[in-house]
Amino acid sequence: MFSRKQRFLLATIPPILAFVIRSLSSTLKVRQIHAPNTLGARQIPGPTIFAFWHCCLLACAHHFRDLKIAIMISRSFDGELIARTVERLGFIPIRGSSSKGGAEALLAMVHAYKAGHICAFTADGPRGPARVPKYGVVRLAELTGATWIGAFHAQPDRCWTLNSWDRFLIPKPFSTVTIAWSEHVAPNLDAVTVSINQAVAMAQQAIVDEAIAANR
Repeated sequence: MFSRKQRFLLATIPPILAFVIRSLSSTLKVRQIHAPNTLGARQIPGPTIFAFWHCCLLACAHHFRDLKIAIMISRSFDGELIARTVERLGFIPIRGSSSKGGAEALLAMVHAYKAGHICAFTADGPRGPARVPKYGVVRLAELTGATWIGAFHAQPDRCWTLNSWDRFLIPKPFSTVTIAWSEHVAPNLDAVTVSINQAVAMAQQAIVDEAIAANR
């Protein structure tokens, strides 16, 4: 149940946020890099499971719009704001988290997977600790029989970094976002952690290499 003020905010903020995200993202350039013999989410028919760190949620939101990707979002008021916003961007919000409504949300993710959707996990969300994955993404693979989990990271070359638990990234207008896809791994929490961090390293190194090349 939400207060009258919260209901007002839920009715007004999501359409504004969705408009702002679409407007900002329309100025961004996106490039993708892949580990050898690895494909990204758009290149593989669903159902699939992908994991990423919470900090790059905004940086990749526009690129994956309108793909009906299922994503788990907490049941908090902030989560409700996010859910109503991403729904306007063409995602399927699944409500729940490891701390509240987790079993119900995981079952909904299983149904989404079996219906052929891409299932994306902010592996360390919604409250961290940062870059410490929770078990949900692996549990989904176990429940669905998925044999691998993919990982990616979206890194803007110019961005604002919030002083939040996840160091959330907001791309600056007209920046370039590098989306890096690391190798798919077996459904194992340690392997998923390594794979996401490899994607981070790939994206950051690509930006450094491009900057060096531009200054030659």
